[in-house]
Amino acid sequence: MIRLTTALCVISISLPLVVPAQKQTTSATPFELTVDSIMRGPRLVGYPPTNVYWSQDSQRVYFRWKQADEPRLKEMSLYVVNRDGTGLRRLTDEEAKQAPPPNGELSKDKTMTVFTEEGDIFIYDHAKGTRRQITRTVDAETSPHFTVDQKHIYFTRLNNLYVMSLDGGSLEQLTDIRAGGGGVPSATPKGTDSQEALKKEERGLLDAVRERAEQREEQEKKRKEREQRKPFNVPTGQNAINLNLSPDGKFVIATISEPGTGAKNTIVPNFVTESGYTEDIPGRTKVGDAQNRTRLVIINAETGETKNVDHGQRMAAPPAQRTEMNASQTGEVSTGSGSDRVTSQQKTTAAQTRDRDVQLAQLQWSEDGKNAVLMARAADNKDRWVMLLDPATGKTKVLATVHDDAWVDGPGAGTLGWLPDNTHVYFESERDGFAHLYSVSITGGEPAQLTSGSFEVSDVRLSADKTKFYFTSSEGGPFERHYYSMSASGGARTRITGLSGNNQVDISPDETMIADVRSFSNKPPELYLLPNKSLTPREVSETKPVTTSPVPEFFTYNWVDPPIASFKARDGATVFGRIYTPQNWKAGGPAVIFVHGAGYLQNVHKWWSQYYREYMFHHLLMERGFVVFDIDYRGSAGYGRDWRTGIYRHMGGKDLTDHVDAVNYLVKEHGVDPKRIGIYGGSYGGFITLMAMFNEPDVFAAGAALRPVTDWAHYNNGYTGSILNLPQSDTEAYKQSSPIYFANGLKGALLICHGMVDTNVNFQDTVRLVEKLIELRKTNWEVAPYPVEDHGFEREESWADEYKRILKLFVDNLKPDVRISNTRRQTK
Repeated sequence: MIRLTTALCVISISLPLVVPAQKQTTSATPFELTVDSIMRGPRLVGYPPTNVYWSQDSQRVYFRWKQADEPRLKEMSLYVVNRDGTGLRRLTDEEAKQAPPPNGELSKDKTMTVFTEEGDIFIYDHAKGTRRQITRTVDAETSPHFTVDQKHIYFTRLNNLYVMSLDGGSLEQLTDIRAGGGGVPSATPKGTDSQEALKKEERGLLDAVRERAEQREEQEKKRKEREQRKPFNVPTGQNAINLNLSPDGKFVIATISEPGTGAKNTIVPNFVTESGYTEDIPGRTKVGDAQNRTRLVIINAETGETKNVDHGQRMAAPPAQRTEMNASQTGEVSTGSGSDRVTSQQKTTAAQTRDRDVQLAQLQWSEDGKNAVLMARAADNKDRWVMLLDPATGKTKVLATVHDDAWVDGPGAGTLGWLPDNTHVYFESERDGFAHLYSVSITGGEPAQLTSGSFEVSDVRLSADKTKFYFTSSEGGPFERHYYSMSASGGARTRITGLSGNNQVDISPDETMIADVRSFSNKPPELYLLPNKSLTPREVSETKPVTTSPVPEFFTYNWVDPPIASFKARDGATVFGRIYTPQNWKAGGPAVIFVHGAGYLQNVHKWWSQYYREYMFHHLLMERGFVVFDIDYRGSAGYGRDWRTGIYRHMGGKDLTDHVDAVNYLVKEHGVDPKRIGIYGGSYGGFITLMAMFNEPDVFAAGAALRPVTDWAHYNNGYTGSILNLPQSDTEAYKQSSPIYFANGLKGALLICHGMVDTNVNFQDTVRLVEKLIELRKTNWEVAPYPVEDHGFEREESWADEYKRILKLFVDNLKPDVRISNTRRQTK
């Protein structure tokens, strides 16, 4: 996180300071609660500050931002503000080009950052506030780093690693990686017998030909003598996608990508094009198809000799490849449960096992350069390992195993780093049911747990002096996220952020200040600049944002902070939900259940929802007389491992019954009419809507399924394969989880909305379901296709059309008793 040029301080062009929100309501046009007004999206609520970073002297903060009234397709501008919150202004294009880079690698003395821009390498001098261009080539350079001595940089060009001196600019190629499985063709390829005979005759006949041939042969001989490094011939179709130089400069660790053999990608037809012709958009593979794989290869930088990194993980061979053995012969032993089970096969011989499909990534060297660790992941995603790598041999040693009978995931699942003693590494695991921080010694032994409790830890980083951790945590309750510090050895934790809601923090290089992008349930994200310490209640109450993103009109309406309710599911689990109740609610009215998407996502919380359009739409539903309930069903984020994996092998199981139990709660506790219940949601929410309408037709009278998955066998591999395994090996899981198999159960009114150029959940999902509904002779459904929209809609017109249809569906079929006037508008 970085930096600023001193030259920027003398520029006179500036914008007025942004006025705090509460001062913008006096002269604003009152907000009109309509679908068209809500679906303006960012033109109403504004654009949140993003890509926040500090200047290296900790005096200024840079971030990307855009005013709500700027054109939708205009890029976010670069802004700068002083650490005390003064001087907020947008940089000109030229100033932005000369500003310190938002990323790159900082030198050890913190004076320079090396980075790439448009395929060339630059170095930014933080003291002088200037940038120096290092390369200017047609070929793109990527991934620049400083060498240990800080006198050179190394980078990748055309799939090979180069090192360049910063003093003299000398350039050396460290690898000779050749694509396509072969080397450089000979300058004089051998011809046919007759051609070779003619060449021999010509050489013996004419001195000029003989002399040129001898000169060429001598040059080729000298070139071969100079080329001591053996080339690494990468097989056809494979590519080197990442090159990492060891601190001692002896080895290059190459990540080689291997395409899935026989894989077939989906094609998304694009009907509205500039050419006027239907054009194809290349898509993804489907779950169960062959996937791209990676392997690590260690290249000796001096000789070019190579060896594959051996992850050391073996598994039982298929039955046809091993002899009959009973349990006593294999010596299988299982200990532990669920998310921390260890299995050993002590007596299985090498002939009875085969290499397990394991991907290696996140190679990290210790600060002293003596050791490297990496993260390994099994293709079935049930195991991950922290491994120590010996670059001299390519062998690995398992330091810690993270196992889950369902699938390994959770916040911080990819966390990996070195502690300052260079003998311990830290990582995260859900082995006690929640994502927590652990450390383990590279010499062996059990991992030590550094945090514990019924909360989750994420976004872990070490302080500059490596004496303490900083991280985001849900400690204190699952509905907020705060920033904490803790000793590197564990122990007591100190909460730093005091503003309620969600806090996304970037610490200044001197660690005296934090830049906090904070939001609350009825307040969009804004940038705050705060001291890096726990604040008193008074200091918290006096804290004002640096930015104000929504238009003044937004603040004239009294957007609610939805109460969080809870109920017991049928299996005894506690389910939480946001509830929206009309001000003059009377028992016997209708209700709508909203289902958030993404599966593993949290939407019951005290911060600004990513479903902010739906949040505002729920106010409109309230004014039409509907109760709205939005729950964190089984599989949602924020509640630990057991909640996360509650949908294993059956999506549309417990996550669906949680919604049915939510309806029972509304009927019993709020007097909702059980015959007038609607449900809607997008993506995973659209999937649950279909499962609800097909499998619980007597509970839900109307439903709107937006961009829904209708058959999980047609979704992607990474997400679906973890939860349902593979369709060719777990057919039952896919059939019991896919709405298309239950379409005959439809009774109520169903609306399906889907973007036709959806590259995530392909429009084909909806087309196949439509054909099934036709074959079943169902008539109480309709489809609204959106020809130019991908998975996430972009155009306001599409948003407005979709939600007018949803509103009409619920009004027509659930028949609210009254139209409630807009009583929530602020008068001051």
